Amino acid sequence: MAVRAVAAAPFLALWVTSAQQPAPPSVLYEQHIFAGGAAPPAGKLENPFQGDKKSAQEGEKLFAAFNCDGCHGGGAVGAVGPSLADGRWRYGGADGAMFHSIFYGRPRGMPAFGGILPPDAVWKLVTYLQSLQPATDAATVSWSK
Repeated sequence: MAVRAVAAAPFLALWVTSAQQPAPPSVLYEQHIFAGGAAPPAGKLENPFQGDKKSAQEGEKLFAAFNCDGCHGGGAVGAVGPSLADGRWRYGGADGAMFHSIFYGRPRGMPAFGGILPPDAVWKLVTYLQSLQPATDAATVSWSK
């Protein structure tokens, strides 16, 4: 436990310095069906760290420091929570959708980290998750008989 506290110290400084940032806009998902055919207004989120290896490494450290691996397993391969490394996404695998899941949380278990982490730290988590390469032989389960 002490190791995580020490590892989180640099990120606490990041949080304190950027705690005044406003919440990001909601994400417009292409797959949603809108009442009356009109989409509600939403912002487009773009990852400022997309493809940046240093940011991905920092995101990996955040993943461990904030106990994401407690649910999603080491390397994000899945445990109590789903795998984040297999290329399959319940709420969308685009950068904006992943940001939205981390920042605002999701039903049935995913807490909202937007009140704890500044947007830049969330983007670094997204960058880390996007850097993971799905296994070519990912196991699947058929639930039909």
